[in-house]
Amino acid sequence: MTPVQRIQENFLAKHERRLLNWLCARLPSWLSPDMLTTIGFAGAMTSVAGYLLSNMDPHWLWLAVAGYFINWFGDSLDGSIARFRGIERPNFGYFIDHSTDALATSFLLASIGLTIYVRLDIMLIALVCYLLLSIHAFLAAKVVHEFRLSYVGAGPTEMRVLLIAVTLTMYNIGPKPSPWPDMSVFDVFVAGVSVILLTLFILQTLQTARKIGRN
Repeated sequence: MTPVQRIQENFLAKHERRLLNWLCARLPSWLSPDMLTTIGFAGAMTSVAGYLLSNMDPHWLWLAVAGYFINWFGDSLDGSIARFRGIERPNFGYFIDHSTDALATSFLLASIGLTIYVRLDIMLIALVCYLLLSIHAFLAAKVVHEFRLSYVGAGPTEMRVLLIAVTLTMYNIGPKPSPWPDMSVFDVFVAGVSVILLTLFILQTLQTARKIGRN
């Protein structure tokens, strides 16, 4: 079976890898990859709670920010610690990790759409575009044996940084209206991100189709 090549070319990859290697060497032996996956999911749910509670008080957005750090810790280290300790379970780890990520992302983006800052319909469109790009990555891993973890220099960590920045902007300026009727500035931003994700999906699909069509 042809091994799958992990393609990770995001801006923070080199520095993040150094930090993850440093953490892997210092994590207690009882902290297993499955426990880290659970911690990552719990971090996402912490952010979900922060967003939902922010409708009562914007200070709860700080809980959402804290959740991203917890999510990064668990989600970035579960596979890293398995490889560091030589205890990988490729099929089980791949299935559980990405299933959990998809569920966490769905809850997370939906919760943002349930705040006073972003319309739910616009956020759900962004979620669909994100999942389309994820589906492409999973299909490409099967047909061309390349699992792409980043696009145009951005991967999961950069997305967390972007969402933290957006969340802090929500806290600082509130649901500020845009020049477009019935849309906040955050609605416009999310709509723009949706267009970028959909464009990437189409371009990557065409590129992969050309690649496998030559074989």
